[in-house]
Formats: sequence, structure tokens, C-alpha cells
Amino acid sequence: MNITIVERGSSIPAIKYGGTERVIWGLGYELSKLGHKVTFIVPFGSSCSFANIIDYHPNISINKIIPRDTDIVHMNFVSDENLDFPHLVTMHGNPPHEEPLPINTVFVSQNHANRYNSTAFVHNGLLWEDYPRADLTLKRDYLHFLAKASWKIKNLSGASEIAIKSGNELKVMGGDKWKMCNIKRNPLYTLNPKIEYLGMVDNQTKVEVMQQSKGLLFPVLWDEPFGLAMIESLYAGCPVFGTKKGSLPEIITENVGFLSDNPSEIIESIKSSYFTPIECHQYALSNFNAKKMTLKYLKYYQKILDGENLT
Repeated sequence: MNITIVERGSSIPAIKYGGTERVIWGLGYELSKLGHKVTFIVPFGSSCSFANIIDYHPNISINKIIPRDTDIVHMNFVSDENLDFPHLVTMHGNPPHEEPLPINTVFVSQNHANRYNSTAFVHNGLLWEDYPRADLTLKRDYLHFLAKASWKIKNLSGASEIAIKSGNELKVMGGDKWKMCNIKRNPLYTLNPKIEYLGMVDNQTKVEVMQQSKGLLFPVLWDEPFGLAMIESLYAGCPVFGTKKGSLPEIITENVGFLSDNPSEIIESIKSSYFTPIECHQYALSNFNAKKMTLKYLKYYQKILDGENLT
């Protein structure tokens, strides 16, 4: 099968921040291992040893860029154009409910799909071979936050408060300490010496930080579609302490984390944490890997090529 994957966000492979880019990288890799021909249409500056690369041009019709021998197109955003090829669209965010979505839209969790009256979903998976091996024997001395700190919905303020009140330091990956929105939203904690901002980090640094962390603080304020930070943290042996928003109850079991919309309950759980790094690590490896994700997408590809619509 000739499969073309389209993403307009950032170039691949992702070096530092990169959500969708990491997901499609693992998808393309596993598809190529299974013998499929993969083409990425992605922003300029991308490179890949296992797939063809075509530069994405926002001012050129996507139908003119897609190779003519493509069997199916996997879009990672909703195009304004009507595609001339069989295709599906993975929805990574939360569009307004009044916004019409393509018939063959796939969501990234069951909760995500249910909220848009669909049953079609595929959990994100990552290519764990691209990540450094996590040392699960190290002493764990602090908590961490992994998200775009400038996004209010990710709730760095809430994470900071939980960390301090639970008696822990917090390492923030994904934000600049002196960004004005962080200072305005988080004035009591921005200058707190127990809150350390590490900026945007690569996989090596990310795992080095997480493998010495007691857990990920993820008190999100929106219906999280999936949450790659959760599975990356689990990979490094970290339980997840978060709210019950969106996909979190679906992704985080009682063996690998604690969820509550009450910050006091999260604080108490952190203080009495009983989670084991190896169980968190194995849970991520088994359930959220790129191969498992790819095999489910292949079923949807075939269904579309057989003339059926996803619902």
C-alpha cells in the first residue's frame, strides 16, 4: 500500500517540542517496516531515512502535491480542499462542536471520539526505540511538569501549588520562567526557588529529568484529547497525578497514577505514593507503542479503501 501522511505543523523528526510530529514519525516507521511505501508531506527542513519527503506548501493545492500513486492519504489537520484521494483525518485537538468534520475523522481516545458522536479512535503510540533507556533504579527527588507552560489549560499554576503544598520541588519542562503570561498567572510561584524552569528539552534531557521524578503533575483544565506527556512520563517510570478531564481516566489506571479534580486529594496521594517505576514503564511500553497504533490505523485504512465510512 502507498500511504501519504500529511502534517503542516513542524518539520520531522522532532528535536525538542513535537507532539503530532513524534506520532506520525512512529506511524511512518512502523508502516515501512510492514512493507508499505510511505511518503511524508511535511514542512521544509524535514528528513527521513525510511520514507519519502515532500515539502508542504500552504499556497499550493494539496491535491497537486500528493503523489498520484497514493492509495490512501492520512491527514493530520482538516483541509479546506476536497481531496481527490481516499483519506482519513486524525483529529488531535478539540475543534468547536458546531464545526463540521470530515466523515472519516479518527480521534485519539475513546473519550475524544464520544464527545464528537463518533466511535473511531486510535490511541497515540510512540516509537520508544527513539527514546533513551530509562534508568528505573534511580532515587526520585522531585515532581515534574511537561507541557507548554504558556497554555492556561495545562494549568502550571495548579501544578506549582500542588508541588509546593506536597513538600516537593517542581521541574518545569516546556516553558520560559520569564514569559509574561507565566509571571501574571503564577506570580507566587514564578520566583519560588523550588520551581525550576528547564525550557524546551530534547528526548535525552527529558528522560534524564523524568527518571529522577516522583511523578508527572498534569492537572489540566480542559478535556485533554490524549496527552503525550502522560505516556512519556510513564515510560520513564513516573506515575501521573492529574484531573479527571477528557482522556485521563481512560489512559491512567489506578496502578499507574491518581486522578482527582480536588487538589487536596492529589496532594495526599503524592504524599502516600505507592506506584512502582517498573509497572509504569511496562504499562507505557505495552499499551502506547507505535506498532499497536499503526496496526489499528491499517484497519481503518482498509475499511476506507473497501468503500466504507468511519463512524
